[in-house]
This record gives sequence, C-alpha cells and structure tokens, in this order.
Amino acid sequence: MACSVAAGAEATALLFRHPAPSLIAGRRCQAVPRRTRHRNLRIGVQPPQKSTPSANHRNRPNIQRDIAAASSDEDRRQNFEDENGLPNIQLEDLVGMIQNTEKNILLLNQARLQALEHADKILIEKEALQRKVNILEMKLSETGAQPKLSSEGKSAAEISDSQILMEFDVLKEENMLLKDDIKFLKTKLIEITETEESLFKLEKERALLDASLRELECRFIAAQSDMLKLGPLQHDAWWEKVENLEELLESTAKQVEHAAMILDRYHDFQDKVEKLEASLGAAKVSKFCFYLVDLLQQRAKSVEERFQACNHEMHSQFELYEHSIVEFHDTLNKIIKESEKKSLEHYAEGMPSEFWSRISLLIDGWSLEKKISCNDANMLREMAWKRDNCLREAYLSSRGMEERELMDSFLKVALPGTSYGLHIVHIAAEMAPVAKVGGLADVISGLGKSLQKKGHLVEIILPKYDCMQHNQINNLKVLDAVVQSYFEGHVFGNKIWTGTVGGLPVYFIEPQHPAKFFWRAQYYGEHDDFKRFSYFSRAALELLYQSGKKIDIIHCHDWQTAFVAPLYWDVYANLGFNAARICFTCHNFEYQGTAPAQDLAYCGLDVEHLDRPDRMRDNSHGRINVVKGAIVYSNIVTTVSPTYAQEVRSEGGRGLQDTLKVHSKKFVGILNGIDTDTWNPSTDKFLKVQYIANDLHGKSANKAALRKQLKLSSAYASQPLREFEGIADHFQNNNNIRLILKYDDALSHMIFAASDMFIVPSMFEPCGLTQMIAMRYGSVPIVRKTGGLNDSVFDFDDETIPVELRNGFTFVKADEQGFNSAMERAFNYYTRKPEVWKQLVQNDMRIDFSWDSSASQYEDIYQRAVARARAGA
Repeated sequence: MACSVAAGAEATALLFRHPAPSLIAGRRCQAVPRRTRHRNLRIGVQPPQKSTPSANHRNRPNIQRDIAAASSDEDRRQNFEDENGLPNIQLEDLVGMIQNTEKNILLLNQARLQALEHADKILIEKEALQRKVNILEMKLSETGAQPKLSSEGKSAAEISDSQILMEFDVLKEENMLLKDDIKFLKTKLIEITETEESLFKLEKERALLDASLRELECRFIAAQSDMLKLGPLQHDAWWEKVENLEELLESTAKQVEHAAMILDRYHDFQDKVEKLEASLGAAKVSKFCFYLVDLLQQRAKSVEERFQACNHEMHSQFELYEHSIVEFHDTLNKIIKESEKKSLEHYAEGMPSEFWSRISLLIDGWSLEKKISCNDANMLREMAWKRDNCLREAYLSSRGMEERELMDSFLKVALPGTSYGLHIVHIAAEMAPVAKVGGLADVISGLGKSLQKKGHLVEIILPKYDCMQHNQINNLKVLDAVVQSYFEGHVFGNKIWTGTVGGLPVYFIEPQHPAKFFWRAQYYGEHDDFKRFSYFSRAALELLYQSGKKIDIIHCHDWQTAFVAPLYWDVYANLGFNAARICFTCHNFEYQGTAPAQDLAYCGLDVEHLDRPDRMRDNSHGRINVVKGAIVYSNIVTTVSPTYAQEVRSEGGRGLQDTLKVHSKKFVGILNGIDTDTWNPSTDKFLKVQYIANDLHGKSANKAALRKQLKLSSAYASQPLREFEGIADHFQNNNNIRLILKYDDALSHMIFAASDMFIVPSMFEPCGLTQMIAMRYGSVPIVRKTGGLNDSVFDFDDETIPVELRNGFTFVKADEQGFNSAMERAFNYYTRKPEVWKQLVQNDMRIDFSWDSSASQYEDIYQRAVARARAGA
C-alpha cells in the first residue's frame, strides 16, 4: 500500500509537468480556473488519509502552494464576475474548457497506467530484495547469529544499501571467525591423530605381550603334561620290578634244577663208593686202594658240603622271592586301585561336552515341566556343571529306567555345593552351523565353546526357524511345557525345544503367534523384523524368568536382541529377576534397529519413558533406536575389535558416537577369534589332502583339485592370478577366473586351502574372520588397515612392527595405487623369494587365532561386572 501511494504521487507530479499545448501556446487567462478546477478534482477523488507529523511535514510546501494558487484564482474569479456575481464566460470558452478537460483526463489515464507499471516493477524489486534478505537470514542463522529482522511495516525503499553492506560485513567477520575455528580444529585433529597413532603402538605392544603370554601358557601346559607323565613313569618302574622278579624266578628255578641234578649224581656217586669199599674189603686189596677210597669219600663229603651250601642259598633265594612276590602284589593292588580311581576321574572329565549338555537340558526340562523343584534343579545343574561322577554314574546306570526312576536316582545323589564358574546365557538370532548368515553365528558357537572349556555353564537361546539346519542339532525334542509371554496387549504361548549343538545346550523358541514370525523360509529381511525380534527377546527373558535359574550374565547380540537390555531392567527387574548383569555386543553399527517410537509398545516397553534423548530416541532421525537403548541399559558394551571401537567413537558410529562417548567407561573392543576345531587344515574333511605347517605339499594338491573342480586352467599353476580388469565382461570365458555367487561351505574350505593370497580390501570391517581363517590355512592376507583387519594383519615390510608379528601385506588409502602397491610387494616375495614366502606361510599357520585369548577377556569383564553387582547387593 505504501508503494501504491508513492507511485500515485509521482504520477501526479509527472502529469502537471506536461500541461496541454493549447493552454501553454495561447496563454489564455481561462487556463487558470481550469487548472484550479482540475486540482480540485484531483484533490476530491483522493480518499481521506490520517495525517501524521511526517506527512504534514512532507506535504507542507504543496499545501502552501495550493493555498496561494487558490487565493490567486479567487482574485481572478472576482475580476471576471459581473455585477450580478455571475462569471463572464462565453459558450466557446466552455467548449474549449470541456475539450481540454477531456485531454487532461486522457493524460491522467496514461499517467495512471504508467504509475501501475512502475508499481509492478517496484513490487518485483521488493520481492528480489526480500529473497536476498531471506538468504542473508539463513546464512546468519547457520553461523550462530540470531539477527532480529522485522520486515513488517517497512517498504522496499526503506531497505538501504548501507544495511546490506553492514550485513555482509557481519558475514565476513563470521567467516573470519569460522576460519579461525577451522584452524583450531585442524590442530586438534592433528593432536587426535597423534594420540591414535600412540594408541595403535600401544595396541601393537599389547599384542606382543599377548603373544608372549600365550607362549608362557604353552610352556605351562607343557610343564603340566610333563607332570602328568610321572604317573606312567611309576607304572614303568613297577613293570620293571615285575620283569626283574621274573628273571630272578627263572634264575632260581635253573639253580634248583641244577642242584637237583647234582644231588642225584651225588647219591649215585655215594652208592658207588660204598659198593667199591665193600668189594675191596672182600678182595683184600692193597692199602693204596684204600687210600683211593678215602680220597673218594673226602670228595664226596666236599660235594655234600657244597650241596648243603647251595641248598641253603637256594632257600634264601626262595624266601627273598616269596617276600618280593608279596610286596609286588601289595603294590600292584595299590596301583590298580589308584589307576581305577584315576580312570574313573579321567572318564568323567573326558566325557564329551555334549554328554553334560544333555544332562543339563534334561534337568531344565524337568524344572520347566514342574516335575522337580527349583532348588533341586539348581543343585542338579551345579553337579552337571561340575561334571560330578555320581551324577554321571546315575545317568549311565539309568538305561531302561522310567523317567520318574531317573529323577529319583538323580535326587538321591544331589548334594549342595559351591559354584566355581559363571552361568552365562547368550540370546542371539544366529548360531553356527544351525542358523548362519554372517560372522555373528561363528561368534556365538566359538565363544560359547571356549567359555565352556574354561569351566563356565554356557547356554544359548535361539528362535526356532523353519529353515535352520535341523541335522546339525543332536537330541532335538520339545518340552512338555508352554512358556507364556506378553505381546501387543495379549499373552501368547511358546513351545520350547531343546538340543545340543557342538556340545552346547541350546533352547529354541517357537512362538504360537498367528503371524508365524519364524516360519518365513529366511532368517532376516521381512517387513516386520522389528516385531519378530522384539517378540523373541521378550519370550527369551520370560523363559529365563520362569525357569528360576540363577544366571550371572545375559549376553545379547546386535539389534535383533538389543531389546533384552531395556526389557530386563524396566520390566523383569521389578519382578525380582535382577541378579544377572547384561552384556551387549554390537557386531556392526551399520544396523541399529530404528522404528517409530510407538512400536516399542509391542513388547511391553513404556514409550513415554524411553522416547527421550538420554535413553532410546535416535540421535539423528527422531525415531527410537534399540541399539542405543542397549548401550544405555547394559552393564557391559563391547564390539568386535579394538580399532573398530576407536572408529565408532567418531563418524563410524553412524550417529551413536556421542552416546558411546557418554558410556565410554563400559565400552570395550575385543577381537573375535575363530573356531580352530572347525577350521583346521590337518583334520578338515572338506579338503582333498590334509596338511600342516611343516609339510605344505597338501596345499599344492588342494590347489590342483580346486582348479580341476572349477575348470580353471592348469597352465602356470604357480603363477598368481591377477586378471581383474574387465571381469564383469570376460569372467565366463577366462580360464583363470571364476565368479561364484552362492554360499558353499565345502567350497569355502577348499578355497582357503588352495589359495596362496587372500585379499580383503574392505572400506570398513568391524572385525573380519576370513583373514584369520586364511592364515590358518596358509593363505597370506592382503588387507586395508581398518577395523579388525588392522588388529590382526601386520605388514611384512613394516620395520616398526616386531618381526614375529608380521604376517601379511597392508595398505591405508582406499584407492587403486595403495591396493596395487600391496599386491606388487606380495607378488615379489612369492615369485622372487620363495623361501621367505614359505617361512611367512608357515608362521601364519602357527598363529593362535583361537577363541581362548578373546574368551579370557570376556571372562574377565564378566567376573568384574558380577563382582561389582555382588558388592553392591
């Protein structure tokens, strides 16, 4: 409106600067009243406006001019009026005035049109200026400035160039401040980089210390085995005594036989002497003959004395022999008793883990079916945990018994005892080999078995998928009990199946829900995965709660079971189930399980209580984030390698870096291990030829077998394959390349055994198991230094790393140049220094990547968490 008023004033000014030509040329006096009339018309058509001081000030000259003109017109009018007061105007003058008025009206209309066009231009300029102002406001808001701009009541003409320049000056100052901040951040980034480098060096030193510790452990185990050898040495000593006694017996028997022969000869000789003496007496022979007889009698006497001495010695030997026999029998009986006792202990200890897992599942089944009390179940579990001989004998002697009789025999031998390990329950979505999608499955089975070997009671809870490998489960059976669990405002039943996998006791939960959550022919990728696994997490906790077990650690993995942590502390702790500590492991922060906040209510969680920035609200999208909830609610938070733990504290955390920093005291990275029983080239049933580090001939045989299986060229078999260019177009016709897009467990074993190098050029890698398995099979890894790859592969040419730790080839930058450099160095050693390469392969095969070291770290953090809980109880 302000613009329209200004335009009208300007157009009016233009109109009166160009009067009609007839008026100017003729200089007629009647032009004056016309102008006066026109002015009066112009003033009359304007609407009344509220006067303001500023408007009065601006219009004061115009008002004075109009007043002067009006007075002049009045004088002139009076001159033209006649005596009667009527104007002295002719008709032609009136016609001329009308014509001039019409021309002025036309000019006024043209001026009005020009004024409207000018107003449109001014409006366009105003909009452009307003856009500039908006842009400036956005820039100021981004730099933290909060200018208070108000455009109400202001016209475009009031936004001056000086104000715009001032705003640009402010922006320039802000930019200068930003440059200073960037410089400061760069210096801080350099400091952080230096700190990370020092941390990497410390990690390498720690790895060296771990290697030294493993060596000492090996020596200790060897010393223990030497001590165990003392038993067999005692047996050898006793058997040596037995052999000596047998030799002594044979010698004595020979002496007895020899003495008997001599005695027989002596009696014959004595008879002959007596006969000879009688015959000489009768024949009255000479004295010389009697001398000979006396001599013979003396010799006979001497022989008799010698016989008596021999007889006495023989009796002494017999007495010694009898005494030795008695001592031998006594000692042998003691040895037999000790051997029987040790063999029974060894038999109990040597029973496979699956045997004790079967007993444990049997006891848990009775407890869930309410056939025995919780106290009796706890006592029997502890006996199975300790591998008690009495329990073993009761089970082995139960063949043919009814279940009630077996329970009675178990309860008779049940005695209270003290625990010496932890009760650990893993709740997960995968486990190798029954339900395997990725590395999570290997972690569950490998870590579980290693903790079990350390004397802990380890149990696994999984969903009962319809597509899992049932043939990998031993003694799979359904319990005669249904566990009820809450979901979506209702209570649903769950069938509980039990079985053993790799010696570990496993529970499989089969929901009786109409959606058939785990009857989908696949593990993941369903539209309702959030509902599926929130249901499973609630049912798993319900199973533990109803079993009445005394659990020390509940370990949940990835977003699929991250619900366990908030459910445990917000729901089940209020029911008295609160003695356990929660450990959460995130294997990959790329997957965090986000969903609308109201979806938390499915499993019974309080949405209003949890949808907060310090609990489960996502840091970026405003949804809820179950991985964040597990980090907040767990007592222990881990990830799968030390380097990845450092990476996720920055941009690698995918929005959770701030949450991890807040909870950094309970967050740690532990490098995964591999199952060295499954991945063992000396016993691998999938290989054509088994082999060991000291004899690598089997590796060549496996390479030849794989080439034949995949129909690869056998020419230049020792030449490393490197035709990667154009693989998408030529791999089908290339004799040295095969692209296989499927999972094949047996083929993967063969590839590890046949390959000379294994390339893992990951952009990011939380842990990675393939590089460890490759080294186990003598395949040298070529990897990018990120995540777990940085913690397990150390460059062969890096002189800052101890020689004994160098085991592969690495590169840092994710580009072709870095990758090619690592490849070239590996090829040079392979082709030009075969002896060095062979030594590298043998060293890699001897590296201990088992779960033992990693399980010890988990064992340590478990025990510290449980100790803190007991101290605070």
